[in-house]
Amino acid sequence: MRILLQRVSSAQVSVDDEIVGRIAPAASGVPHGLLALVGATHSDTEANAKTLADKVWRLRILDGERSAADLSAPILVVSQFTLYADTAKGRRPSWNAAAPGAVAQPLVDAFADALRELGATVATGRFGAHMQVELVNDGPVTLLLEG
Repeated sequence: MRILLQRVSSAQVSVDDEIVGRIAPAASGVPHGLLALVGATHSDTEANAKTLADKVWRLRILDGERSAADLSAPILVVSQFTLYADTAKGRRPSWNAAAPGAVAQPLVDAFADALRELGATVATGRFGAHMQVELVNDGPVTLLLEG
C-alpha cells in the first residue's frame, strides 16, 4: 500500500456537490488532522493495511512532535489508485500496478477500520467515485508511506 499523508487544518471530500467526508480539527479543539490518500497494489493484504494504520496513528508529525494518537486528531481517508501510476514510459500513465476495485476497496476499508479500532475519528471519501478533495495543508507537511 501507498499512503500520501498530509497534515491539514481542514479537509473534505465531495461527490456530485455533496460532502461525503469532512474533518475540521479546530472545531474539536485540535489544531491539526490528517488526510490520508490510500492506494493499494495487487500484493497488499489486510495486514499491510493494519500496519500502515498503526504507523499513521502514531507518526509524530503534528505540533510538538505529537501524533494523531496523542491529540485524538481526526483523519480523512480517501482512496487514490493513481498513487500506483507508472510514468516511466511515454506520456500516458499506466495503472497496471494498482489493484482492481474488488481487491482495493476492502483494503482501503480495512485501513480506515483499523484506524477506528485504534481510537481515531475517521471520515472517508466514496470508493470509485469521482471526488473533489479540498484541503488546507498545514506546514506544508506531506509524507509518502509504503508498506
